Amino acid sequence: MKKAVVLVLSLLASVGSFAQKWSADKAHTKVNFTVTHLMLSEVDGTFKNFDASITSSKEDFSDAVFELTIDAKSVTTNNEMRDGHLQKADMFDTEKFPTLTFKSTSIKSVGPKKFQLTGDLTMKGVTKPVTIDLTLIGTTTNRQGKKVAGFKASGTINRTAFGVGAMPSAVVSEEVELRASGEFVAN
Repeated sequence: MKKAVVLVLSLLASVGSFAQKWSADKAHTKVNFTVTHLMLSEVDGTFKNFDASITSSKEDFSDAVFELTIDAKSVTTNNEMRDGHLQKADMFDTEKFPTLTFKSTSIKSVGPKKFQLTGDLTMKGVTKPVTIDLTLIGTTTNRQGKKVAGFKASGTINRTAFGVGAMPSAVVSEEVELRASGEFVAN
């Protein structure tokens, strides 16, 4: 009986020893989007200010929970007039809705280091489930001796489902391609 208790406690300790929270290394992480303009060209945007974290108890991240909060006012498309319009009520309405958030609700392995990540995206006060493709690029230890994990994610959402932009899809595509990549450091 004593051996069984020691074995169970050892197993729990080994599982708990990996349980970690990871934070985005903002110098090596980016959150981007792309829309098609006039069905001819792509316009890229970036959110400069965000917080992202991962909580996982497994070394392969197969149980990871991802959380992301974006400052909607930090959007840039390298065009001041367009960036100003993105702040207005018909677009992100940043006065009423200053943040966009994502919190994963499930993660499913679809291949070596490849996952489908499903979660709730909230934009402009509307919350909808979305599924994105996620790849674990790898893990290493940085110069400070901390564990680092690299990920990239991509997916597509419909902007009008979130009430963003009233212009027709011939002007700005309804589909918005989302891309994020970066490094997360174990806390």
